[in-house]
Amino acid sequence: MSGYIDTYYRRTLGNDQRYPALAGDLAVDACIIGGGLAGLSTALELARRGRQVAVIEQNRVAWGASGRNGGFVTAGYSTGLDNIRKRMNAADADSLYRLSMEGVEIVRENIAALGMAGADVTPGILRVIRHDGADGLKTYQAEMNTRFGEKLAFRDRAEVQAELVSDAYHQGLYDPDAFHFHPLNYARAIAAEIVRLGGAVFEETAATSVARHGAAHVIGTAGGKITAQHVVFAGGGYTDAVAKQLQRAYLPIATYVLLTEKLGDLLQQTIRTKAAIGDDRRAGDYYRVVDGDRILWGGRITTRTADPQDLANVLRRQMIGTYPQLKDVKIEAAWSGLMSYARHLMPQIGRLEEGVWYGTAFGGHGMNTTAIGGKVIAQGITGESDRYRLYAPFGLDWNGGPFGRAAVQLTYWAYQAMDAWRER
Repeated sequence: MSGYIDTYYRRTLGNDQRYPALAGDLAVDACIIGGGLAGLSTALELARRGRQVAVIEQNRVAWGASGRNGGFVTAGYSTGLDNIRKRMNAADADSLYRLSMEGVEIVRENIAALGMAGADVTPGILRVIRHDGADGLKTYQAEMNTRFGEKLAFRDRAEVQAELVSDAYHQGLYDPDAFHFHPLNYARAIAAEIVRLGGAVFEETAATSVARHGAAHVIGTAGGKITAQHVVFAGGGYTDAVAKQLQRAYLPIATYVLLTEKLGDLLQQTIRTKAAIGDDRRAGDYYRVVDGDRILWGGRITTRTADPQDLANVLRRQMIGTYPQLKDVKIEAAWSGLMSYARHLMPQIGRLEEGVWYGTAFGGHGMNTTAIGGKVIAQGITGESDRYRLYAPFGLDWNGGPFGRAAVQLTYWAYQAMDAWRER
């Protein structure tokens, strides 16, 4: 059985419960294809509603981006409210944003309800900007606090630099309701709860076919088949051809992460906050302190799915560019992960046909959106709610094939150039 790649999360993994591959035939109410956070969240919500569920994962639970990401849990989506309002009316756009806030609370409540000691929850996320933009931040702060009841706090340049010892940053917004945590331990605790509630989780079990059989669907695998009234496609950046309609609607985007050695006293000369940090640039830096005095640093996006040979150095240069005092710090691990992005930068959540559902394209903002995505899909399956329809304006737009991938990379480079110009 394959294992997790070398990441900070694998090194600090709690209970490494292994789940068997499917062997034989099984009948359930719902089969979820994909054992990342989207699939696990959907299965958990269904199991809590008394449905018999089975999750099949072609690798290990949360093997992909769900278990390798920065661990930021905050409201919002990968695109902003202004872009959301271009596809829907203002009231529905506000409702979508409130769903993203609900997703944060779902994660928080799951951690508390299941007593996840290994989740390593730390409150607070600080969003900073690399140019003088105080007026814009204050306007945004006022709208979000007034319209949605958020508690964003403005930080001026002196306050930001008191916590982040870098000349790169100007102002920022602190979100006390956001938090950061250990996503792999969280995902594995969700899987364990699904099994405790009577569900089944199968690792090393790839779906090879999905076909309608009367009122049900039959999901074929190498070791057997699953018959289910409902099937949910919940793959991410590693989705294969079994879901061709979905595969044509998202782009696999890679992001990079590194882990430093222990910094000791150098940490206080660099980062003086327990909050996670993210900047406002397109695909900008995001980082946080883990294990007491190490930095987990992520950044960059690329349509190149293979790792560069100097992966650690690529990220290290970004880190040192922000904090020159870290120039002699050693990198202990570096890794990448493939996320799924739609061209509209919103999650793709909905129903393909009777009994066939999908929840994908959570790249860039997946912790809260997979949680709420799983809940609204489960509510749709049980007939409890049709809130999943709010995502209908952000459907399965064609990704553009190789031209779409090239367009994304060119757009990213253009944003980088605009960011650099603005900072100058």
